Amino acid sequence: MNLSVVHSRALVGVNAIPVSVEIHLSGGLPALSIVGMPETAVRESKDRVRAALLNSGFEFPPSRITVNLAPADLPKSGGRFDLPIALGLLAASGQIDGSLLQRYEFIGELALGGELRGVNGALPTALATQGTGRALVVSTENGAEASLAEHCEVYAADTLLELCNQIVSIDGLQKLKSDSSVIETRDSVPDLADVRGQYQARRALEIAASGGHNMLLIGPPGTGKSMLASRLPAVMPSMSLQEALETASVASISSGGFDISGFRNRPYRAPHHTASGVALVGGGAQPRPGEISLAHNGVLFLDELPEFPRHVLDVMREPIENGEITISRAGQQADFPARIQLVAAMNPCPCGYFGDEREPCRCSPDQITRYQSRVSGPLLDRVDIQVEVKRVAYDQLRSDATKGESSLDVRKRVEQANQLQLSRSGKSNARLNNNEVEKYCQLEEAQHRWLAAALDKFNLSARAIHRTLKVARTIADMERSIEIGADHLKEALSYRTRSAGISNQTVSS
Repeated sequence: MNLSVVHSRALVGVNAIPVSVEIHLSGGLPALSIVGMPETAVRESKDRVRAALLNSGFEFPPSRITVNLAPADLPKSGGRFDLPIALGLLAASGQIDGSLLQRYEFIGELALGGELRGVNGALPTALATQGTGRALVVSTENGAEASLAEHCEVYAADTLLELCNQIVSIDGLQKLKSDSSVIETRDSVPDLADVRGQYQARRALEIAASGGHNMLLIGPPGTGKSMLASRLPAVMPSMSLQEALETASVASISSGGFDISGFRNRPYRAPHHTASGVALVGGGAQPRPGEISLAHNGVLFLDELPEFPRHVLDVMREPIENGEITISRAGQQADFPARIQLVAAMNPCPCGYFGDEREPCRCSPDQITRYQSRVSGPLLDRVDIQVEVKRVAYDQLRSDATKGESSLDVRKRVEQANQLQLSRSGKSNARLNNNEVEKYCQLEEAQHRWLAAALDKFNLSARAIHRTLKVARTIADMERSIEIGADHLKEALSYRTRSAGISNQTVSS
């Protein structure tokens, strides 16, 4: 036999596309060519495969070898095709039975000595293999990650020689047990009890966690804005298995890789304000996820919000609204999930003390206006909760002062409110579309008139009105109220202004 076919998969975004690795041996001077749009790492696999086969005790076919990676118009990258190419060569040269390979899909990079190394994207590959009738073979390094896919048979090996021996043996490969029951651990997440005072901000944080709302913290330096934001993952509801798999799939294809110990933990990303637009939304010749996608189902914290370039912030508007982002390049297009909870923090002015009760502001009105205008109105319009974080009195900061509620106590209430939302609409309130807002956020006639007056007084957009209703629905859920009350609506509106200074009496009822 001089022709063999081995099944593998290429990564396009978080999707694993089927690839047939076809090997053909023919007469002529010995040579090996790889076709099918291989990138540099794929073209270099011929040298790794040659050394791995020889050092594993196999014969490298002294023939003219053609390796075709089909479909031919799909770019291939990385070292994931080393293993299927090596097995295809062994099958085409008759050193192993090629029919034994047909029920498997293979990914893995080969060391020169024949050892199998891990590759990015093992989990998305395993999820894509489900339902195909084939099992997935990976390196031992990728075994735990790939086994998170409950409905995929996963096998692992340390070396090429070990894998071949197991394939041809009577007992065959040993299936790995699914390990999707990894327990959530929040020990490394700071506790909300560490935050002293700041009762209004803590209340806003609980509302944001309960309904999945975006949040902006405004206040002077040193008032605890970053501290509050870092505590949000500790009070957010636990991820479902589907959410955990989606989040892990994005981490799996990233340059940072995936740590299985954090499988059930919500991600928390805090990029520096010097990050570029590509760093936030993703990109590259071979599209890779950015910070927005790496924070999928978790928190993206942008500290010193006005210090980010305005065009960088504006590229986030669409992902925040749609929950996904599409990266288009000349060669291919990739879709990445981006359902995040945005938390941002900013000072009210360049010196940081505009409106502060103790420290006088040293900025001119023009400086304040220019500083605040760095954050565009359309982006602010997508932030549901905007709260002022004021200074805390010393009595509340003392080491012997009474601590606030712990993250565990707050999370219990958050999960109760979140479960109520899931049972009603199947999603958190922040993700309700326009039709669902009309269905689940109904108001009495007096409340409609009150909201109309607020719209005129504060020049609110239609989006702002809808987001106010969603926050009001969340506040009502936290109080186990079936209907949205006047107090719920007024509190929700108090979070819609930039200074968060609207009182319940600002708009007369």
